[in-house]
Amino acid sequence: MKCLILAAGYATRLYPLTENYPKPLLEVKGKTILDWLIEDIGSLADEFIVVTNHKFAQHFEKWAYGQNIRIVDDGTCTNDTRLGAVRDIQYAVEKASLDDDLLIIAGDNLLDFSLKSFIRYAQEKRSSCTMRYREDDMARLRKSGVVTIGEDDRILAMTEKPAEPESHWCTPPFYYYRREDLLKIPDALQDGCGTDAPGSLVAWMCRHTVMYSMEMPGKRYDIGTLESYQNIKTHYKGRTE
Repeated sequence: MKCLILAAGYATRLYPLTENYPKPLLEVKGKTILDWLIEDIGSLADEFIVVTNHKFAQHFEKWAYGQNIRIVDDGTCTNDTRLGAVRDIQYAVEKASLDDDLLIIAGDNLLDFSLKSFIRYAQEKRSSCTMRYREDDMARLRKSGVVTIGEDDRILAMTEKPAEPESHWCTPPFYYYRREDLLKIPDALQDGCGTDAPGSLVAWMCRHTVMYSMEMPGKRYDIGTLESYQNIKTHYKGRTE
């Protein structure tokens, strides 16, 4: 298994802090956000690949120097020309010649639990998988990827930002894709799969292959605004296994 980290966004809501610096390399409790994520996964991944944009590629290359981390530059320079998460996944798979199962994670989230349990879950299921958490706030549901779950955690459907959510289960940006399902991405794009949100790929994929969803065993912290960043710098206590 390899780990692909999505870090090609421009974090415009965090300006001016991220106007010339990538959000995943912001520090929380003495470590970058990416350091927290990578140290957690550790040796469970054979290699880490970070897909980013041209504007921030040098920052990531400097950070990754001497580590088992490849940086893939998607060539974009502005928020208006960004590829979108799904096209970045496809670009990284092709550019880095990835031919393995992939743990795909957003590079701007912190967790208070270890992703190792999710990796074990996916490998035991021998299937592509997501996580899920319950959200009771209807406004937040309408801004999220919402899944419908059947027996044995199987994903029956997923919708990005639904006007009328069909469940209270949200999918955070952490995914495990089997190698054979990654080969379906060109078909998904040709079929009109959304490209901006990574969950759009799940919405398409769960209609074309079996996918499961593990209930998230803790909390995630999405660093989306200056206020949320200041809050997590103050209150984040790390993670538990």
